[in-house]
Amino acid sequence: MEKKSVLAQIRQVGLIPILRTPTAKDALGLAEILRGAALTNVEIPLTVPGALDVIAELVRRFGNDMLVGAGTVLDAAAAESCLKAGASFIISPAVDMGCIAFCREAGLAVFPGALTPTEILGAWRAGADMIKVFPCSALGGAPYLKALRAPLPQIELIPTGGVSLDTAAAFIAAGASALGVGGDLVDIAALHEGRGHVIGDRARRYLEIVREARA
Repeated sequence: MEKKSVLAQIRQVGLIPILRTPTAKDALGLAEILRGAALTNVEIPLTVPGALDVIAELVRRFGNDMLVGAGTVLDAAAAESCLKAGASFIISPAVDMGCIAFCREAGLAVFPGALTPTEILGAWRAGADMIKVFPCSALGGAPYLKALRAPLPQIELIPTGGVSLDTAAAFIAAGASALGVGGDLVDIAALHEGRGHVIGDRARRYLEIVREARA
């Protein structure tokens, strides 16, 4: 899928679940559940064992029905490996100029992690498509995001850290283009206990909150 379409889908869905799991099997199982709940974006962090194989398998299973991105990508070499595995977007916890440059050249959507206005502006000027504001909760959550948006309205922000069912609406109202959601949605215990419906129901609730907050 072309980068323009990738960005459009991420904006439309408004959520990027972060499947930071202890095993590849867990990541695959969670992705299946989320896809069944109509959540069509996922991030597979490179800290997941066999992450590149997980990305490739999800791309094989779902094709263009689900955007599979790579997270915790720290440099250009890692980004290239993710691209070869089929990743549609790249997310980093920090700003690495080499990673951004590689993604720009490859036509691959890239969302580096930044926290301060200086970091965010620098990443955007370097060619980032959106900025992952991480860890957003450390500086106040939604109010901090709103404060950033006032002088930087042209930069699309994805708050990550502190996003929950209780805070999602406030982040969208503050101007988030999408939300990075981790542990509040990715319930490993529920997965292991065979309660996938709990995860699916939570995913549907997140999607509902995003739609309502935007309306």
